[in-house]
Amino acid sequence: MITERILGLDIGDRYIGIAVSDPLGMTAQPYRTYKRGTRDDDISFFSDVIEQFNIKKIVCGLPLNSDGSESSQSRKTQNFVNFLKNRLPIEEVIYINEELTSNAANEVMDIGEIKGSKNRKQKIDTIAAQIILTEYMNNRNRNE
Repeated sequence: MITERILGLDIGDRYIGIAVSDPLGMTAQPYRTYKRGTRDDDISFFSDVIEQFNIKKIVCGLPLNSDGSESSQSRKTQNFVNFLKNRLPIEEVIYINEELTSNAANEVMDIGEIKGSKNRKQKIDTIAAQIILTEYMNNRNRNE
């Protein structure tokens, strides 16, 4: 039985969407959207999340250019995740192309008729993190 959970992240300049796998590592659950603060704030917040859910692995969406090359945003994402990994007990980081996850999250919000919500952007970030984590787990389960 898996007791460690996987953390899914959709990292932006101001907000980070967060999803967490269930204890069996089968499904991704939306957790919340975190508004980035100082580096100390960020470490404190993610330290608490990692401890609460016994996280050892992070799956993070990587925003690539349409030709598959890295963008300035993908470098910012990798820098932030490396910052976390160097300071917290994270054993593995996996990046997956996050192309179209925000569009898919918008579609989920539209289907759920969550239009005009003042927190729509933050909810989209959380759903995008859930989609990123779900995609990783689906690919992993297909390959096992």
